[in-house]
Amino acid sequence: MRPLTKGETHILFTKLANYTGTSLNSLISPLDNAPGSDRFVFRLHKDRVFYVLLSIANLATSVSRDKLLSLGVCLGKFTKSGKFRLHITSLPILAEHARYKVWVKPNGEMPFLYGGNIVKAHVGRTMADCPEHQGVVVFNMNNTPLGFGVTARSTTETKHLDPTGIVCFRQADCGEYLRDEDALFASG
Repeated sequence: MRPLTKGETHILFTKLANYTGTSLNSLISPLDNAPGSDRFVFRLHKDRVFYVLLSIANLATSVSRDKLLSLGVCLGKFTKSGKFRLHITSLPILAEHARYKVWVKPNGEMPFLYGGNIVKAHVGRTMADCPEHQGVVVFNMNNTPLGFGVTARSTTETKHLDPTGIVCFRQADCGEYLRDEDALFASG
């Protein structure tokens, strides 16, 4: 396990900023203003990026690399081509710091959780002034995070869509815990 390089950090922060906006700073700021206070850091183990407290990351250095399976919250992984792909395991962090949100009606929850995109008929509400191709976190009407995706249209364009028009392209959903359980936590 090691800290991210500058290039890896730039790729990771670019991806996270698409979902969090300016609240990205709060992900890495110290937990309190006391000198020497603990903070969260990003660590790379194999090809996966973990979000973990610095004190725990320092303790994990005593575990050999081949014995260490996971540490903290797995945000995603770097692909062989050098791109970063967010995993569904990053949903609690994205939901807490999300800049834009989409709420789906009860009749749209299951199609989304089965891997489908969100159509206008399933949108309960959305945040105003959301641009096109912006990262959003998807919630049900009870404010439970279900997944995340990328908007297909801006909020103003969405108003003029027909009910079957796609509003949000799915990137990840909670159904992946069941559909992809063999590959989700596998190393390599």
